[in-house]
Parts: sequence; C-alpha cells; structure tokens
Amino acid sequence: MMLRAALLAATSLLAAAPAFGQAAQAPAAQAPAAQAAPAAPARTGVAATLYRLFEESDAASLQRNPLQAMFRGDFRYADRLGDIGSDAYFDAERAAGEADLAALRAIPRDQLNPTDRLAYDVFEYQRRDSLADLTPEMLALTAVRPINHFSGFHTFYPVFASGRSAAPFRNVQDYDNNIARHRQFVALIDRAIARFRQGLASGVVDTQLTIRNVIGQLDTQLADAPEASPYFGPANTFPEGVPEADRARLRTELTAVIRDGIFPAYRRLREFLQTEYLPRAREGVGLVHMRGGDLLYARRVQDNTTLPMTAQQVHDIGLAEVARIRGEMDQIRTRVNFTGTLAQFFEHLRTDRQFEPQSREWMRERYYALGRQVDERIGRFFSTLPRTRLEIREVEAFRERNEAGGSYQDGTPDGSRPGVFYYNAYDLPSRRTYGMETLYLHEGAPGHHFQISLANENTALPNFMRFGGNTAFVEGWALYAETLWDELGMETDPYQRFGGLNDEMLRAMRLVVDTGIHSKGWTRDQAIEYMLANSGMSRTEVVSEVERYIAIPGQALAYKVGQMKILELRARAEAALGPRFDLREFHAQVLMSGSLPLPVLERKIDDWIASRRAG
Repeated sequence: MMLRAALLAATSLLAAAPAFGQAAQAPAAQAPAAQAAPAAPARTGVAATLYRLFEESDAASLQRNPLQAMFRGDFRYADRLGDIGSDAYFDAERAAGEADLAALRAIPRDQLNPTDRLAYDVFEYQRRDSLADLTPEMLALTAVRPINHFSGFHTFYPVFASGRSAAPFRNVQDYDNNIARHRQFVALIDRAIARFRQGLASGVVDTQLTIRNVIGQLDTQLADAPEASPYFGPANTFPEGVPEADRARLRTELTAVIRDGIFPAYRRLREFLQTEYLPRAREGVGLVHMRGGDLLYARRVQDNTTLPMTAQQVHDIGLAEVARIRGEMDQIRTRVNFTGTLAQFFEHLRTDRQFEPQSREWMRERYYALGRQVDERIGRFFSTLPRTRLEIREVEAFRERNEAGGSYQDGTPDGSRPGVFYYNAYDLPSRRTYGMETLYLHEGAPGHHFQISLANENTALPNFMRFGGNTAFVEGWALYAETLWDELGMETDPYQRFGGLNDEMLRAMRLVVDTGIHSKGWTRDQAIEYMLANSGMSRTEVVSEVERYIAIPGQALAYKVGQMKILELRARAEAALGPRFDLREFHAQVLMSGSLPLPVLERKIDDWIASRRAG
C-alpha cells in the first residue's frame, strides 16, 4: 500500500502520509541505460497561458496546505499547519477549484499540442474530482468523521514531528516553527472533537470498531512520558545549526507544549470518544449501515477507480479474478507435491514454521538482498531510472499493529530526503517469508518508488502532475510492477511465486470484500472468513486488511482495477505493434506523464500506438 496519498484529504482532517522509522539504506539502483528526466520546455502563446494557470494554482494550493509544501521541500510556510478541517478551509478549497475551472475554460484546448492537451485534461479531471468531494452533501458525510484508526492526524503527526520526516530541523527557526505547529495541532484535535459532535447531532457516525481502535492508539501514545514520545525526538540530537545557547530553551519549550498542550488534547479526545461517542457509534461496519452511506460509497467507487463503475460491477470482477487466481494457486500446490486440498495448503502455508521470518534483523537483511537483486536487472526494462535513493525501514512500534505489511513514503525531488520502503514486523510469526519478493516489487522498485520518484523528478511536467495523482494509477502501477517478476528474475522458487499469487489474490479479494462490506452488508467476521478461505494470508494480516477497508471505504478497489487497465493496454500495444513493441518505451509512456486518470491514460496509449504504427 502506498501511504503517500493526499497528505490531507480535502474532505476530512485525515493525513494519510506515513513518516520515517529506523533508517536502513537499500542498495542504490544501477542505471546502465537510464536517461535524465526531461527539462521543462519554453512555452509561448496559449500554452504559456495554460502553464501560468498551473503555476498560480499550485502556488496558492501550497499556501493553503503547508504540509504538502513541506513534503515537497518547500518550507516557506513551515510555521503553520493550515486551517485544516474548518469551514473556511473547505470554502477556500472549493473557491479555488471553481476559479481554476473557470480560467481553464477560457483557454482554447484545440490550440494546444498533444502533450499540453494531456495536461489540460488531467488538470480538469483533478479539479472536478476535488469539487465533487467538497459539496455540502459530501462534507456532511465525511468532515464529521475526521479521524479513524487507519489515517488520521493522531498517527500521522507524531512521526511527522519526530525529526525523521518532512519537517525540517536545521536551525533555531525550524525548532521554533515546530513548537508553533504543535500549538496549532492542539487546536486541530479540538476541532476534530467538534466535528465528531456535529456527526452525533446529524446521525452520521463512525463504527464502534474504528473508534475502539483509535482509543487504543491514543492509549499507546499517552503511555509515554513527554521526553519519551516521538515529539521529543528533535531535541535528542540538535544539528550544528542550533547554537548551544538556544538548546536548553528549546528543550524546555518543547517539553512544555507536549506535556501541557498535546497530551491534554489527546486525553480530551480519548475521553470524548470513550464516554460520548462510542456509545452512539454504529455497530454495522459498512457504509450501507450509515445515514447517506449509499451515496458516499457510490462516490468512493468512482473516485478510487476513476471509472464509471458500480459496486456490483466491481464485485463481479472480483469474483471472477478470485476464481482465476485460485486455479493458478492450485497449480503451485501440485508443483510442490502437496497432497491435501487447496484449503489445507493455505493452512500449511500460514502455519508451518519454515515460512516464518527468523528475526527482525533477518527480514531487514533479506530485503536488502532483494533490493540488490532487482537493481542488477532493472535497467533492461526502463529507459529512465529514479535519481532519488530508496531506503528500507521497519515500521515504528507505536503504529505497527494497525499498519499494512508494507508501505512506501516518497522522498523529495532534489534527493535531500530518500524514498522509503517500510516493512512491518509486528507479530513476527504471522509474517510469511513467501510474500517478501512481491512486496518489495510493489512498494519499492519498480513499484511505488519508480512511479512516484520519476513523476516528482520530471520538471517538464506541471507540479500538479508531478506531485498529484489518483489511487487507481498509483496503486495500479505498483500491482502491475508485481507482474514483472519474470522479467526481473524473481519468484523462481514456487513458494515465492505463490507469494506473488497470494498478493494478487489479496487485491482481487478486495474487490469482493470492500463492496461486500459497504454495499451488501457483510460483517467483519464474514469478510475475514472469506479472505482466509481464498488465500494463504495469516489471520493477523486478514484482520488488519478488513479493518482497513472498514476505515477507508473504496480505496482498496483501486489496485486491481488499475492493474487490469495497465495490463490491458500493454496487451493492446503488443498485439498492435508486434515486433516493434518495446517494453521500455511502453513503461516510459505509462510513467513519464505522472499519475493519470485511467481514461486519460488509455487515450494516451492509444495515441502512442497509432503514432508508432504510422511511423
């Protein structure tokens, strides 16, 4: 899973970006045939007007969303978090989107070249998509549920402020800015409580399961002393840019704002959730049980797939894919001479101790080795490789229980902060070694690290294409990257190939289970049993997945839908171009324009096929 997503969804107080854990640098990728990302061309006339709109819109967005700016290495607004989750914030985002579309309509699209028409189309799509989530009807269903256990400021912000994420800690001003942000964070937590109360009044409430998990997360953080919390991390090691004379003051002020501001805000939130909210939270885990949930889920399906699909269509595709992958899994069972049923094979794989990681250190070293193995061959299939380094890190202890098995955090375009592949070692015996290769391909190279870094580094693109995107493309690419195991010499062991199928099965089951929960009324236990019956996943992994779908409806649909579209387009290009098909060129066509809505990507690939055939 890519936890980059939007740092702050316009419809809530949620922050989906993960932060940095214990660092361990993976081997640097080799680039035997890589080219530099293209530089921005000079533009005149209508194109210059278009790109001026892009630049002005991006600059205004960064000012409204300082966290996004910091993750891009822009620290002009580093003393603030922004007015996140307030009516004023939503109004400003809506006004900006409407103004952008009005300015765009004044630009004659037919006078642009194909590349600039692509940018025009993506900009228009993104603005319309954002505005769809900012209607009063949608905000009434989303803004009043500002925090859940999977994504929320209470888990994002501690690591952001720990000194190991995007927040800078270079000099005294950076440390003072951090303390200023902490005071705003306290206000944000109180604003979240107020939003929850609005939901109680309107009857739009979250699930008991989700709220219990949030309470548990708050308890974990409140168990620390202020000096032991992630918030105190920057004061443990000051850089040379902070004079000795300032350090005592900064430690004192940081301790005070944690002890007297942040922790009391956490306690207020916890007490409110435990005593007021939880008794009135809904028992049914799906949106089908929430007032207005059918409207919200229909929006989430289209938003996350970028296609005009219904929940029933997605469900049916999932059922077909589950059946196909089960057949390939059964072939693996036969290949390894397992004489029991497929269900028994699943149980063997999830319980036999030969598939347990030997230790956390062993997992780390194994991922290092996988990184080196991929690096040896990757340049054969990509014409441009990222300049941004990739690091491998273990998920921090305070958030590992509710995190996925792996995730990716993007670096900065200038390379000052590396991309990070996180692996989760929580409940180590439940982690299965046969899923390690495919996880690295998805989260690391050539998955999220390639797609996100190549977009970020491509200064020929406008910023909204470099740094924006949609889940169907981003996760679809990462799942497509898993299918490159053969080209990259991976999954030669049948159990690792099963791991690849097991991960693909996970994405297929998501189509069934997410729609089952939110449109058909499936229970948590029903979803868990379905996933255990159709995969070799451990119960720990399955529970985490199901509770994730409950917390963020629709997001899990994007992976399989996006992958299937990219595979469809590759097959189309191979059939049309025959011996003229070049996989490196196809990958460049998919990756070098940033994250595209799937209909826009399809038009681009069709145009590329036509141009290659004509040439």
